[in-house]
Amino acid sequence: MPEQEFLPPRRPAGFPGNPDVPRGSEDPPPWAGLPSVRPSRPAPGYPMGSWPTAAPPPPRGQEPVPDWAGPDAAAEDDAPPPYVPPGTMPPGSGPPGSVPPGSVPPWSEPPRDEPRAPGGRVLGGRARAAARRRRRWLIMIAGLVVAAGGVTAAIVVPGGPAPAPVTPDGLITTFQPGELQTVPDACGTVPAATVQHYLPGPVKQASPLPINGSAGSACDWTVDDAPVYRLLELNLLAYAPSGLASGDGSATYAAIDAYSQTLQALQDPSSRSAEPKATISTLNGLGNEAFSATQVFRRGGAVTDVASVVVRYHNVVVSVTLNGLEHSNRGSYGPVSMSDLSSAALAFAQAAEAALH
Repeated sequence: MPEQEFLPPRRPAGFPGNPDVPRGSEDPPPWAGLPSVRPSRPAPGYPMGSWPTAAPPPPRGQEPVPDWAGPDAAAEDDAPPPYVPPGTMPPGSGPPGSVPPGSVPPWSEPPRDEPRAPGGRVLGGRARAAARRRRRWLIMIAGLVVAAGGVTAAIVVPGGPAPAPVTPDGLITTFQPGELQTVPDACGTVPAATVQHYLPGPVKQASPLPINGSAGSACDWTVDDAPVYRLLELNLLAYAPSGLASGDGSATYAAIDAYSQTLQALQDPSSRSAEPKATISTLNGLGNEAFSATQVFRRGGAVTDVASVVVRYHNVVVSVTLNGLEHSNRGSYGPVSMSDLSSAALAFAQAAEAALH
């Protein structure tokens, strides 16, 4: 086989040392008129073709956790600062958390006191954040339990005959020992013999509907047999504690106020009421306090005598009012004795007060 002759490569036109083409007569290349561009080089520490386009992935165990991941999601303060390639900006001019060139990132090695799993592996930021959150939850739950216990202790009031609780301004808000929350049926407090003795003739008994529930009761006895006309009204009412009452606001003070107001209205009636001024007598040995009153009403030619007895026993007020027709403008009624009316009213009041014990 004949030997091949290898010729040296031909120099391009215009190349120094090429005698075939005169220097200066060759065609210029298409990039001859463009400005020179110096390609940028990647920062030291990265191989060619590996220039990073985003922040490097966080260390293992500190991967970002989405917001919906629940109470074990990573906290914002557990994420490492954004990565800044070393050498791209002068020291001190980078964003907060950036690492100066040549230094070791603080997250590259965990502190010596970081918790470690069996085998020496350091627990990640996700576990640390979860632990901190658990501690916060435990502290908050403990605080709520203590607050709830305080509120419960302030609300719950032990039962029985213990002293009534007192509000910060000194007002009693519950019934005290000896006070009554209910009263007996008014019609049943007076014996039938007492009714027949003081109300001669055919008696009609009526029980008005209570307007205070079991705390009040009333009963009416009527005799309408000329010349006798009698109307006796008995009312029992147990008062409750009230912030509008005097003293400490207890039920007893509420009854004291009602008793005093009734006495004042009889002693000094309002000019608008057109009631005559009553004659008052204090009664001893009946309830905690008691009085009797007598009045004479004149209306349209008729005259009516009225005898009243009012008794207070603790927080209960007993009121008895007996009307006797002295003279009527129709029919033949009367006369009537005021002393008989007062005796009858006192007998009914004594019977009702005795039923409260």
